[in-house]
Amino acid sequence: MAFAGKWETETQEGYDAFCKLLGIPDDVIEKGRDYKLITEVTQDGNNFSWTQTYPANTKVSNEFTIDKECDMETVGGKKFKATVHMEGGKLSVAFPKYEHTSEVSGGKLIEISKAGSVVLTRTSKKI
Repeated sequence: MAFAGKWETETQEGYDAFCKLLGIPDDVIEKGRDYKLITEVTQDGNNFSWTQTYPANTKVSNEFTIDKECDMETVGGKKFKATVHMEGGKLSVAFPKYEHTSEVSGGKLIEISKAGSVVLTRTSKKI
């Protein structure tokens, strides 16, 4: 149950390059650059609810069960099917344009989104 809780972004690296690669407009990138993204996770065994609150109070919620295909949604509103896996305490899932992993290490939520050679690393603290 290491993921359960409410998390707030502390640091992020590679934000601008990653957002540009995804086609996010410059004005939206600017608004989100220093935004403290809030991630709320509930976990009941292999069942998760993962909600992220973005600038302008845009929320994206996904519910999933480890190793079972589910319907998911991107921050841009694109719906897709995916299967979330867990190995060694690390969650991984393939989004339409990138791979995403999440783990809790040293009491921090570490999220890495990778699209080719472009990487976004976000570290969040529990609040």
